[in-house]
Amino acid sequence: MALTADKFEQLIAHSSDIVVATDRKGTVVYYNDGAKASLGYRADEVMGRFVAQLYPNLEEARRVKRAMLSEEHGGSGVIDAFQTTFLTKQGEQIPVAITGTLLRDDEGGEDGTIGFAKDLRDILHKDQLATLGEVAIGLSHEINNPLSVILNQSELLERDLVRLADERDTSVEMERLDAIRREIARISEILHRLGEMVERESYETVDYIGPARMIDLRRRWEGKADERLRGLRILVVDDDPGILRTLSEILAADGCSVETASDGRDALAKVEKLPIDVVVSDVVMPNMDGYELYTSLHRSHPEIPVLMMTAFTYDKDHIIKRSRVQGLRTVIFKKPVDPARLRHAILEAAFPAEDAES
Repeated sequence: MALTADKFEQLIAHSSDIVVATDRKGTVVYYNDGAKASLGYRADEVMGRFVAQLYPNLEEARRVKRAMLSEEHGGSGVIDAFQTTFLTKQGEQIPVAITGTLLRDDEGGEDGTIGFAKDLRDILHKDQLATLGEVAIGLSHEINNPLSVILNQSELLERDLVRLADERDTSVEMERLDAIRREIARISEILHRLGEMVERESYETVDYIGPARMIDLRRRWEGKADERLRGLRILVVDDDPGILRTLSEILAADGCSVETASDGRDALAKVEKLPIDVVVSDVVMPNMDGYELYTSLHRSHPEIPVLMMTAFTYDKDHIIKRSRVQGLRTVIFKKPVDPARLRHAILEAAFPAEDAES
């Protein structure tokens, strides 16, 4: 079947590429559907107007015209994949590659131009993703190695502290080691998420400051959460703001309603004011430690299960041991907290009968 002039014109009219033609004075005489979709102008807003309207400024329009007249970009009267910038109706500058030619009259004089412009945003974005992926892989490798060394040295240092401490209080040193391990785990999680983004070739962004955006490397719980977690009212108690924040994010992502308290006294006040299903508390805290909080709750609200977290490898002040004597069931060791173990412990505490039957 022959390609008639009418069919060819229909093909161009409906092309996804930007197709624009001008007369010898630079006035737009043709503007296709692809141009409307990419640039946002209706045909009646462009037809009959100077083509410079489609560029960021007059100088850029003149630069394209000079390139078309030169021999450097495909020959005199032609440009091939010449990169420039168009300006949309909304004021956005978009990178394009123009392939175009001068139109001449019967005497060989200049009679106008026609150009096919390809929107380069998707192509450039994919190139950026590929480059970012290479950087991410190299960065992960270079960071993970020293992180492993730091983590191993932290474990050795903790062993030495336990061996040399005897009866001396080393709680401050242990808390510092725990903070180091938490931050190591946080960095490792960020690197893991970056690796996942590279594999999927998908980089999510969030607003940063003003128009600036940054890649979102926060961990999202992508597995199917146990439906029993939804709606559970959890009170997290810890004097470490970082622990409060991260545990709140984990549990909120599972559908829990989360309240926080910075010490035992604050926790007791929250329990008196709010309905709470499970309390997750640190062991070593100022003002009121985990044992004092547990025994107080055990007396006033025996129906509320309490879980304890600790960063220590030994129970120096016998807080855990004394709490277990009083009936405490579960201790979660945080180095840092394993989300799966935390979820299991909360469900076990909130639904003991169901877990016993299963």
